[in-house]
Amino acid sequence: MSVLSSRHRTALSLAASFIAPYRLRVAGALLALMFTAAITLSMGQGIRLLVDQGLATQSVTALKQSLLLFLLLVLALGVGTFARFYQVSWLAERVVADIRQRVFNHLLTLHPGFFEANRASEIQSRLTADTTLLQTVIGSSLSLALRNAIMLLGGIVLLFVTNAKLTAIVVLALPLVLVPILLFGRRVRALARQSQDRVADVGSYVAETLGQIKTVQAYSHEAEDRQRFAATVEASFATARRRITQRAWLISVVIILVLGAVGLMLWVGGLDVIEGRISGGDLAAFVFYSLIVGGALGTLSEVIGDLQSAAGAAERIAELLASRSLIVAPAQPRSLPATAQGALQLERVRFTYAGRERPALDGVDLEVRPGETLALVGPSGAGKSTLFDLLLRFHDVDEGRISLDGVPIAELEPAALRRCFALVSQQPALFHGTVAENLRYGRLDASDAEVEAAARAAHAHEFIVALPQGYDTPLGEAGLGLSGGQRQRLAIARALLADAPILLLDEATSALDAESEHLIQQALPQLMAGRTTLVIAHRLATVKDADRIAVLEHGRIRAIGRHAQLIESDPLYARLAELQFEVDRE
Repeated sequence: MSVLSSRHRTALSLAASFIAPYRLRVAGALLALMFTAAITLSMGQGIRLLVDQGLATQSVTALKQSLLLFLLLVLALGVGTFARFYQVSWLAERVVADIRQRVFNHLLTLHPGFFEANRASEIQSRLTADTTLLQTVIGSSLSLALRNAIMLLGGIVLLFVTNAKLTAIVVLALPLVLVPILLFGRRVRALARQSQDRVADVGSYVAETLGQIKTVQAYSHEAEDRQRFAATVEASFATARRRITQRAWLISVVIILVLGAVGLMLWVGGLDVIEGRISGGDLAAFVFYSLIVGGALGTLSEVIGDLQSAAGAAERIAELLASRSLIVAPAQPRSLPATAQGALQLERVRFTYAGRERPALDGVDLEVRPGETLALVGPSGAGKSTLFDLLLRFHDVDEGRISLDGVPIAELEPAALRRCFALVSQQPALFHGTVAENLRYGRLDASDAEVEAAARAAHAHEFIVALPQGYDTPLGEAGLGLSGGQRQRLAIARALLADAPILLLDEATSALDAESEHLIQQALPQLMAGRTTLVIAHRLATVKDADRIAVLEHGRIRAIGRHAQLIESDPLYARLAELQFEVDRE
């Protein structure tokens, strides 16, 4: 329980840190809230005057004065409510916007391994659904809780002022009300957190299934997915049902206890009015304050569930903000020349992915000269893509060292290091936005002429201008609607525009048809000219003219040389070449 309490305090501290910059808004909202609470409590005295001076005296003048005072209080209440609602709603929107910005900015700093270990859809749920819940709570539930807390305390004070004997009945009932609030509230908090997790599971399954809808339908997997999704939804509903049950018990018990106490008070007060010990106005005011106190308790018992849900959401957001990247910049980073030469050196590099026993790279020594084209070949799982990830410092090596132009990359600012690389992957990443915005992704200040020149060099200009709005055509998610060859040529144009000294090509042509591959093979020489280039390739025909070819197997470099040399000296390369070129002849 102490762990939960600590996390709860952390969540509250997080919320307070986001609200703190808007102290004046908070003060204004609290002032308006206290004003409206005071006006509401003052209405009890208005009712007392209305009964004792307006109705009991049978005076029309007194009645008019009492009603006028009552209407003035109503008008003041309306003005105060407007001010309170506006201030609190503005604060909720502003704070949630700040939370989303900070969380997103923080996520961008985390290493790629974090996103491999955590589902993207769950992270998205925390950034959207959880922050929306916080917005609702800050803009509504929290305001209700504070307002009713003030009404509760003020109502109790005025109850004592009006009639101490009757107040004793109400006070005796308070512990009976607080016990279920504390008991059920604790359970609601735990279930609220579980409920948020189950909602994230639902969103994750939807995103995963719909994101791969072609595969789902191609394998006729719809029936199985319906069953799995139904099970996920039912698990979410079961958790929500338990939470709702606890809240329903909480509200019901509070209402029964509060109204029971009010009924007992009315009986005792009625006898006092009949016997002349108090006036009818006093009893009316006391009933009003009793209802205020009872209503405040009832609202608090209901709102407490929302506050507990918000605490769970805040905990989940706090967990994201507490996550730390394993890739950190050195305290005093070294700098590279204005134009990097592109010399790479790997010395006894060893790396093992978390949770795996076999190293992905095991004692790799490799030197790549500036301007050289080096191909990496070998069976799947040999460590080729891992080598790219280590060069970009998406992971840090376990042992050994990687250097760029003689400077260990761990001593460089990660952003400065990555600006030295341009990546063209097998499945190029395209984003929402126009064609031009996607091409400028690595160089935002590129002119229209430079964008077009890069597209022409990548043999992409012709199909771009044929799009409905040319370079201003919006692309769908991941460039849906474009062929694989078109997406790949956009990726090459983007790399050309970035103009980095080192080029990483990860199976840039393996999944393309012959015509697209021909166009891309025409574009690659200009892209590779004057750059250090590392090429991952399964198709040896595309790299047989490379300056050198490194053969990887089980995380080690088993041979390195030119195509003809490796045919003669390395059995694995010779076997791969024989199989592929024999297939190509067929």
